Amino acid sequence: MSNERLRSALLAQGMTLNGLAEAIEVNPKTVERWITQGKVPYRRHQYATASVLKVDVTTLWDDSRNQESSADLSKAEIAAVYPHRHVVPSNLWREMCQRAMQRIDILVYAGIYLAEDPLFFSTLKAKAESGVRIRVLMGDPTCEAVIRRGIDEGHRIMDGKIRNALVNYRPLLTSHPEIEFRLHDTVLYNSIYCADDEMLANTHVYGIGAYMAPVLHLRRLPGGGLFDTFANSVQQTWEGARPVTEHDITGA
Repeated sequence: MSNERLRSALLAQGMTLNGLAEAIEVNPKTVERWITQGKVPYRRHQYATASVLKVDVTTLWDDSRNQESSADLSKAEIAAVYPHRHVVPSNLWREMCQRAMQRIDILVYAGIYLAEDPLFFSTLKAKAESGVRIRVLMGDPTCEAVIRRGIDEGHRIMDGKIRNALVNYRPLLTSHPEIEFRLHDTVLYNSIYCADDEMLANTHVYGIGAYMAPVLHLRRLPGGGLFDTFANSVQQTWEGARPVTEHDITGA
């Protein structure tokens, strides 16, 4: 029986059979047999394939051993759990960015506590100048999701917090075009701060501000799946977001 899940995962990533074979260093005929004949590869090749295709290994192959190993790997991706965002070490946000060599992604509604940190600004500037790709996603202050989040948190001023953050970010917006800013209208279930293979995921809990909600400190492991579950939502949100305008900053 053919493995249509593997075929679909290849198509979803726009990758060819030969491309996958090259990426995981196996013969293309081997990959072809995995797809057309449903052959089950060695476990090291299963995890390598899942990592390349950005899916959980159990999505591609039904194997109780994989399910157990995948669960263990996902647990191993959790470096720390903080009961509230305000107890996360204040320097951890900057240190993660300082360690980044390729990319930094920030997905929030306002993230005002970062927008008020001059040392964080300096870190972003230095990283952008060194060639690190930086993307900052903030909530569209006029969208329904932002207004609803403010009501849920009990203050109704989320749009104002976003504009305040944008005012603070104005120097980066105007003088550092390599730092990309966009606004989204997505309902966020987590605020996400990603630096290469390290992440802080701040959950959103109904009725309380994000500063009181738990934060997961994650590190990506091949085949783990937990890190990529959060990271994939950043990319999807980015694709549907729009550039920041002067009106977004001033409201005028």
